[in-house]
Amino acid sequence: MSRSDKTKKSPKTKESNNELKQKVTQLLNTNTSRGYTFKQLLQVLTISDKATKKALDEVLDSLERGGEIRKAGKSGYSSNDTAETITGVVDFVNPRSAFIVSPDVEDDVVVKAEDLMYAMDGDTVKVMLHTGGRPGKRQEGEVVEILQRSRSEFVGRVEISPRYAFVIADFRKMHYDIFVKNSNLNGAKNKDKVIVKITDWPGKDKNPVGEVLQILGQAGEHETEMHSIMAEFGLPFEFPEHIIQEAEGISEVISKDEIKKRRDMRDVLTITIDPEDAKDFDDAISFRHLENGNYEIGIHIADVAHYVKTDTKLDEEAFDRATSVYLVDRTIPMLPEKLSNGLCSLRPNEDKLTFSAVFEIDENAQVKSEWFGRTIIHSDKRFSYEEAQERIESKEGAFSKELLTLNELALKLRVERFQRGAVNFETTEVKFKLDEKGKPLGVFPKVRKDAHKLIEDYMLLANKKVAQFIFRKKNSKNPKDSNTFVYRTHDYPDPEKLGTFAVFAQKFGHKLKTDEAAISKSLNTLLGDIEGTPEQNVLQTLAIRTMAKAKYTTDPKGHFGLAFDHYTHFTSPIRRYPDVMVHRLLQHYLDGGKSADKEKYEAQCVHSSEREKRASDAERASIKYKQVEFMASVADKTFDGLVSGVTEWGIFVEIVETKCEGMVRMADMDDDFYEFDEKNYRVIGKRNKKIITLGDQVKVKVKQTDIDRRTIDLLFVKK
Repeated sequence: MSRSDKTKKSPKTKESNNELKQKVTQLLNTNTSRGYTFKQLLQVLTISDKATKKALDEVLDSLERGGEIRKAGKSGYSSNDTAETITGVVDFVNPRSAFIVSPDVEDDVVVKAEDLMYAMDGDTVKVMLHTGGRPGKRQEGEVVEILQRSRSEFVGRVEISPRYAFVIADFRKMHYDIFVKNSNLNGAKNKDKVIVKITDWPGKDKNPVGEVLQILGQAGEHETEMHSIMAEFGLPFEFPEHIIQEAEGISEVISKDEIKKRRDMRDVLTITIDPEDAKDFDDAISFRHLENGNYEIGIHIADVAHYVKTDTKLDEEAFDRATSVYLVDRTIPMLPEKLSNGLCSLRPNEDKLTFSAVFEIDENAQVKSEWFGRTIIHSDKRFSYEEAQERIESKEGAFSKELLTLNELALKLRVERFQRGAVNFETTEVKFKLDEKGKPLGVFPKVRKDAHKLIEDYMLLANKKVAQFIFRKKNSKNPKDSNTFVYRTHDYPDPEKLGTFAVFAQKFGHKLKTDEAAISKSLNTLLGDIEGTPEQNVLQTLAIRTMAKAKYTTDPKGHFGLAFDHYTHFTSPIRRYPDVMVHRLLQHYLDGGKSADKEKYEAQCVHSSEREKRASDAERASIKYKQVEFMASVADKTFDGLVSGVTEWGIFVEIVETKCEGMVRMADMDDDFYEFDEKNYRVIGKRNKKIITLGDQVKVKVKQTDIDRRTIDLLFVKK
């Protein structure tokens, strides 16, 4: 063919491409709810010859580069102009699908794994919503852009092959193994636990690529696994040296001038009550009889804000940590030891600087007067919970009379709180007996007695009264508004979740009223009715899951769970940064200061709430790790259990003796083929019609445990 012949044909090819562009864009713009693969486009546009196939490929590439269409995973090509999109955060629940949590839509959006564009759990993404979904089904969509990665570092176990390696992440919602070249192992050996950083996000091979940053040790060893949990949640291993030095430089001397600024309460009987192994005592209680027959009760809190000044590196570090974290075998403190266990710890027989809430209370536990301000105290006795409980029960020993009176008044405060609508949640926590190497020898439910509740009741009183005091101090610039303050709020439960829980409770013969006016009383009646029953822990756990999450905020809303109109956290500044914020603001307003910057404090509240969740997740992970380790050591034993959850892939069972939860997988239930009844949260045998549902009493034994993923696989044992 001559050059002139080629020249003559090229306009026809160009014209053909323009026609294809129009056909493609028209098709996609009129079907925004779906995508078309290249093969599907060939079929719909009836293209079969090689030349037009090649032209279509060029057209699609041109349209994609021009932003007129887009390509998303296996969904293929779709319109970029008229599709409705939202922005949200990925909750990657299982390897098959994820939910997108977004304020733009009422319900979470479901996205199949192949339509995620390899977004990870926690990533912020843009999602195109599909139209024409089935009635009653969740809205579906597909990720079209990853806006922000939530993390690039993961903790996991190295699996090394001759030419390459993979890191299997501990994080359950990380559903991809991370590919690592042997040259990027940086000394890691097979089965080592490591911190790996992703350097290239997933492409066509579906695996992110990374490099090992730090070796934590051999998988399965106690110290390695605890460090893995700390690294997984981004918890600090130690304080920077300059922070320690700044803390060490703080004077321990209490000057006479400082004492003059404070209310001197050193001559008033004062005690602390804390766990046996506690090292930091951030609250104390003083007690004395008044001439009018009433009682003066002081709640004295370590004056951390006196020592930790704003605009210091020490304060920045405390704010960043925001909370102490209590793992099974260690504490990751918010403050260096010089402060947490020394200067700010209300140790017995030492003068200590405190911030106090002092109340005059009558014999009916009614508050007659209140005072807030800075004090100096001298604790007369340090009680453990067990020692204080022994005094209360025996009515003998030093300070037993005072403890009995404090306990009687605390009980009246408690009764009044429940009468006002507080919800009586008594969740079961576990403790471990560990050997010198950290191996669990036993796991036991914690028992809460009067001594624990006594302290809690007075702390609640102080927190409530401080919040009420500030709320009543109106803003000088706008008298209708209260001064900016840090509150602890708890919204009413979600009506839909509450309705679902009421259906669960009905299966056990318990009725629950879900209207807002009656919910608190009805919940307390139910929680009282189930005490001591086999279904107690299951229903308590489900009830808690229906509740909204408590949070820190400058918005002066109430606390549903405690039935308080206003509530704050004033009583634990050694371990909670919001309490330090509360102390500073309270003193600022006592000094006549103007309303603080609401925007600044709200941002600090959000940060504190996020850090609190991180700490809670890490603490649960450490407990789960030790539960898995303990259950691995008793694999030959049969346990009584309760069905605590039912899913399409297995039955969750909580073991009564140890409170450990594991799963009996559907694949291991070989006596029949079981079908999942989603509406009623149960499974039904296809042949034998056997029903397994929430709260069923069962017998199980351990099939296998996985320390990395912190999971327990169980098998049903015939009764």
